[in-house]
Amino acid sequence: MPFRLIFADKFLIAIVCTVLLASFFPVTGVAAGIYEHIVTFAIALLFFLHGAKLAPSTVIAGLTHWRLHITVLSMTFVIFPILGLALGLLSPKIISTELYFGIMFLCIVPSTVQSSIAFTSIAGGNVPAAVCSATASNILGIFITPILAALLLQRSAQGGVPLDSIEAIMVQLLLPFIVGQIAQPFMKSFLAKYRKIIGVVDRSSILLVIYGAFSAAVVSGLWTRVSVEDIGIILVIDTILLAVVLAISSYGSRLLGFNRADEITIIFCGSKKTLASGIPMATVLFAGQNIGAIILPLMLFHQIQLMVCAVMAQRMARQGKTAGDDGGY
Repeated sequence: MPFRLIFADKFLIAIVCTVLLASFFPVTGVAAGIYEHIVTFAIALLFFLHGAKLAPSTVIAGLTHWRLHITVLSMTFVIFPILGLALGLLSPKIISTELYFGIMFLCIVPSTVQSSIAFTSIAGGNVPAAVCSATASNILGIFITPILAALLLQRSAQGGVPLDSIEAIMVQLLLPFIVGQIAQPFMKSFLAKYRKIIGVVDRSSILLVIYGAFSAAVVSGLWTRVSVEDIGIILVIDTILLAVVLAISSYGSRLLGFNRADEITIIFCGSKKTLASGIPMATVLFAGQNIGAIILPLMLFHQIQLMVCAVMAQRMARQGKTAGDDGGY
C-alpha cells in the first residue's frame, strides 16, 4: 500500500508540473498543430495498450456475477449523472457554467481499473469481480460516455457534443482498443516483460494530453476565468460528491443483500472516475472547446478519490482482520 500511495503522489506531482509547464510555456502556432497530431497518436496508443493488457478470459470469467456488475455500472452511469444534474442548481450562482460543464463530464466518465482493483484487494473484497466490473465500465464507457455527453451536455454554453465527435471517439478510442484485444495473445509475454516501461508510456501519454489540453486552454484565457476561489469550490464539490457516492454504494449494497466482499467491490469500483480514459475522451469529444476547464474537476476528483479510498481500504483491511471473514465491519 505505501508503494501505491507514493506512486500516486509522484503521478500527482507530474500532473501538477505538466499544468504549470503549460501555464507558463503553452504550445502555440504551428507547433500546436504538430502537437495535436502527437496527442492523437498518444491517445490511440493509450487505448491500444488498454486493449492489449486486458485478457478476454478475465472478463468472461467474471461475467457470472451479474447483480454486482449491474450495481457498479448503475453507480457509475446512473447515480453519478443524477447527482451531477442536481449540482446544476449551483450554476451559475456558485460555480460558472463552464466549470459545471466539467463537473457534469466528471459524472459520466467510466470507473478506474487499476486503483479500483488495488483498493478492493487491500480491503479484502471480491477481486475477480472487481477486475470484471472495472474493465466492463471502461469498455462500455467508450459507448456510454459519448451518449450521455450528447444527452446531458447539449444545453451547455460550451455548445454541446456534435455527432462527429461521437464518431471520432469510436475511431480514435474504440478501434485501437479492438486492435489491442486482437493483438493481446501475441503481446502477452512482451507486455509482461516490459511492464514497467509500458506503465511509463501509459502515464506519459496522459501527461502529453494534459499538456496539450491546458496549453490550448491557457491560450484561450483559462486562468483569467478560473480563480483560486473557483478551484477551492470545485475541491469542496468533488469531496461532497465522492462522500455521497461512497455512502450510497455502501448502504445500497447492504440493502441489496451483498456480502462483505462484494460490498467492498461495489464501494471501490462504483465510486471511482478514470483520469486515464476521461482526459482522452474529453480531448476527442470537445475538440476546439476549452478542454482545460472541462477536465479540471476530473483531475481534482481523481486525486481526492485516491487519498480517501487509500485510507478507507486500510481501515477495512484492519476491520476485516478483527471481525474475521463473517461479513461484519
